[in-house]
Amino acid sequence: MSSSVLSPTAVAQLSPRRKSLVLAICCISIVVVVMDISIVNVALPTMGRDLRASESGLQWTVDAYTLVLAGFLVLAGSTADRVGRRRVFQAGLAAFGLGSLLCGLAPGIDWLIAARVLQAVGGTMLNPVAMAIVANTFTDAAERARAIGVFASMSGLALALGPILGGGLVDAFGWRSVFWINVPIVAVAIVCAALFVPESRAARARRFDPVGQALMVLVLGSVVYAIIESRSLGWTSPVIVGLLAVAALGVAGILGYEPRRSDPLLELRLFRSVPFGSAIVMALFAMCGFGAFLFVTTQYLQDVRGLPPVTAGLCLLPVGLPVLVISPLTGRLVGERGPLLPLVVAGTALALGGAASLWLRPDTPLPAALAIYLLFGVFLGTINPPITNSAISGMPRSMAGLAGSLASTGRQAGMTLGVAISGTVVGPEITRGGTAFTSTAHGVWWMILVLGTGILTLGALSSTPWARRTAERASVMVEAQS
Repeated sequence: MSSSVLSPTAVAQLSPRRKSLVLAICCISIVVVVMDISIVNVALPTMGRDLRASESGLQWTVDAYTLVLAGFLVLAGSTADRVGRRRVFQAGLAAFGLGSLLCGLAPGIDWLIAARVLQAVGGTMLNPVAMAIVANTFTDAAERARAIGVFASMSGLALALGPILGGGLVDAFGWRSVFWINVPIVAVAIVCAALFVPESRAARARRFDPVGQALMVLVLGSVVYAIIESRSLGWTSPVIVGLLAVAALGVAGILGYEPRRSDPLLELRLFRSVPFGSAIVMALFAMCGFGAFLFVTTQYLQDVRGLPPVTAGLCLLPVGLPVLVISPLTGRLVGERGPLLPLVVAGTALALGGAASLWLRPDTPLPAALAIYLLFGVFLGTINPPITNSAISGMPRSMAGLAGSLASTGRQAGMTLGVAISGTVVGPEITRGGTAFTSTAHGVWWMILVLGTGILTLGALSSTPWARRTAERASVMVEAQS
């Protein structure tokens, strides 16, 4: 495959088989990146014992990864538009593979967290860039919607299958194997990308925005650090109050600085589209809820119920199996009829899952717990395709990569907050286990119920004729000013 950049016409003339291969390679990348968010959760108890890690250390094992993903996804997407999407995609695969290898070799929790940061740096070059590659490979509107549906469904599938695969790996080969498994997959993906993925760039690349990037990382980092450390320092601690003040100043800086740039990192004009703005908030709500569920549930199954990792992973089959069945159907449904019905189903399932979890106890019959987990599986199987479609549809093609990046940023920020909040809520009771843990977890389940209700409300609002008109106006305005 030549390294030259193909024109949009040449890309459009790729054979259906070649397009399918490109989609498959992009899907592999999203699976390994997203799976590494959830696959680690089932390994946390074993990892904590082996590395003698504190609860906040375990939280940072998850959140260091998702925080970097959230903070740098938009930068990676705009960089790929400038220097070449395939080139950045391959660099991301290499960094992710190296980070995975180092995670598996980490001698302590601090080394593991540092390796997770490197892994996430690679991940930032995969998620939004793969989305942009898919959007530019499939140029027909209906074909593109179906491809985006398939790609988006892989995210939910990876989140759901991570704990199941992780449980088997931890039980058979130890916790380090959940990282080592990535290395051969990434190596194959690098070769396939070189052979089959066409190089592409944006017609006009967005310029680097160092101030916007710094402000975004400052806000996310300050909020997450404050939440995680609030348990040990207290909410009234000068450190926590100072971090929250820094975050507030960062938000003010973003609102004041970004609109003045011709190529801002955060294109705030896109938020004049109600469907787009709702999609970003729903992405944050969705992954905040699922991240909290996953963090609490994997420790409930192992530390409270005393199940081994492989059994705990298998207990999450009711989450994974519906995603396998429902996600492809959801992608097609969104392409044919729009996002409303899947969003209603997803919001309802998440709210019901949070409400039903309030009745979980150490001695709750396992079939009853599995039935509750089935609700989270229905939620995960229906949430990602409509969010991605809502974020991208109606936007100019030149903005597809940026819109997809912002949706992914919402997801990762939500996952980061979900783990940080749930760990802070249940952390003191994990070592005590039993009724103390399940009673404390009620705060997490109530939060999930509220988040599900929020998705249901925003899904209905963003599908109204008024909301669609705001999307049309925002698209015309952004395209005219670009």
